[in-house]
Amino acid sequence: MIRPRPLTRTLLAIAAVGLVLPLAACTATPAPETSSPVTTTTTDTPTVAQPTLDTYTPGVLTVATGDPAYSPWVEDNDPTTGQGFESAVIYAVAQQLGYTNDQVVWVRTTFDAAIAPGPKAWDMNIQQFTITDERKQAVDFSTPYYTTNQAIVTYSGSPADGVTTLAGLAGIKFGAQVGTTSLTALNDIVKPTNQPKIFNSSDDVVHALVNKQVEAIVVDLPTALYLTSAELDNGVIVGQLSSSSGGDDFGILLPKGSSLTAPVSAAIDALRADGTLAQIQQKWLSDSISVPVLQ
Repeated sequence: MIRPRPLTRTLLAIAAVGLVLPLAACTATPAPETSSPVTTTTTDTPTVAQPTLDTYTPGVLTVATGDPAYSPWVEDNDPTTGQGFESAVIYAVAQQLGYTNDQVVWVRTTFDAAIAPGPKAWDMNIQQFTITDERKQAVDFSTPYYTTNQAIVTYSGSPADGVTTLAGLAGIKFGAQVGTTSLTALNDIVKPTNQPKIFNSSDDVVHALVNKQVEAIVVDLPTALYLTSAELDNGVIVGQLSSSSGGDDFGILLPKGSSLTAPVSAAIDALRADGTLAQIQQKWLSDSISVPVLQ
């Protein structure tokens, strides 16, 4: 992953078991003594529409994202507006969980600190985190809200410009962000002969390309589309990298063992089922540009 562009299961809210007895007590005619006792059935469907959850700060959802946060994920580096794909997803999830927009509080974290083990000062974190088994050892993930491939970005006239094969990229000087699947894809798929330069933030990766410290960078495809259309004066997308798993699944990240993991996943599944995720994706992420897959 790095930054900056432009996914559906119907859920039922589970009624609290504690409501059964009060309702029974209000019945005008008591049940015959021969009636079978009332039983409840436990299902795997998590409760979604709760007015409150066991959150970091009672009564509000504390949501973290990166700083800066790029378009198309967050517009103008201001997630509170609901503008941008991930900002819009969070407010839709919050509504599913029973929270108003005013009950969503945003904070900032680095990508690396978010995926590290340990306690967190937030309920959930969204900044293009690819769901991996390795990361699941330290944090929880929701079900995916978006799937994408990684892509190669360079500048016009660079040694990478015009390359059409993975073999042709082997000798390129690459840059990528530490701890990301962009770096993993670079090492596993491109397999460059030069040691890639590793940077602490997505911002540093982009600046390295602008300053020609590196000849190409690896980012997720929506970010590649945004960078080459809005951020880089002479930006070029070389191509996208194929994935044996069908692409990178982005999930909302939560602290390990969070009680919110199941409700948040249920909310995302509901948004996918009713078409909301697809609508948000259509609005904020462009899939109209054909980017070749490098072989």
